[in-house]
Amino acid sequence: MDVLTREQRNRNMAAIRSRNTSPERAVRSLVHVLGFRFRLHAKDLPGRPDLVFRSSQKVIFVHGCFWHRHRCPLGRVKCGTNVEFWERKFRSNVLRDRRNLKELRLLGWEVLVIWECWLSDPGRLRRRIAAFLRSANGVQLR
Repeated sequence: MDVLTREQRNRNMAAIRSRNTSPERAVRSLVHVLGFRFRLHAKDLPGRPDLVFRSSQKVIFVHGCFWHRHRCPLGRVKCGTNVEFWERKFRSNVLRDRRNLKELRLLGWEVLVIWECWLSDPGRLRRRIAAFLRSANGVQLR
């Protein structure tokens, strides 16, 4: 059962941003401290990656665990109301993510997906990012 009224829930959901989120800003800060420069949200690439490193043909997506259905506890939260709508929405998000990653790889881009829950261990996240950006052929971490 939802503890908010329908109007309150609508306001909350409408306020959720898809770009420049707190997790995304935290990752950008880490990448910047590591000495890498990047572009944001390239419209010409599938999925509009959050961080784009054109010279090395690498991209980073920062995914919210809830919205993109990560395997962590945050990604397994079930909605209590309008269940069919939300299941359809989450399924389409996951399928779209898979399609975008496949398209990027076919175009020769290396991809790293960073999950929101990974921000709880900044040292480990920093090492993952550094390994990905410094590698010659990229590293895929899940």
